[in-house]
Amino acid sequence: MLYKQKKNPAPKGNRFLISITVQGSAGPIRFVVNEEELVAAVIDTALKSYAREGRLPILGSDLNDFFLYCPNACSGALSPWDTIGSPGVRNFMLCKKPQTEKIGEAGTLETAIARRGSGKWKTWLNKSLNLKISSH
Repeated sequence: MLYKQKKNPAPKGNRFLISITVQGSAGPIRFVVNEEELVAAVIDTALKSYAREGRLPILGSDLNDFFLYCPNACSGALSPWDTIGSPGVRNFMLCKKPQTEKIGEAGTLETAIARRGSGKWKTWLNKSLNLKISSH
């Protein structure tokens, strides 16, 4: 009897470990991704992992409510249609999108972003990375 080895199809692209820090959570989520995976799929995986681990604060499961940022790069949020390997980094930050106010009492649509919470992630990021330069 000859033993036939099963051949697993070779994964497309490189796989690497990423670390996603969730704003307000105690520590990062780490998992392996394919460099060709879309950012939207990575956000979905991160939210499922976060919920499975029972982390706080509770985030929800709608990936459209979140942005994925590269804290090292000064650019804005990654597009959900970009591949996760395109920025060339392995550390990310997951932030909830700011809530917009609903239709006002006068019947006008207010598109202003709620002021409460705006800019908190940048402050937190600067404090956590200790980017302050001492003057002495």
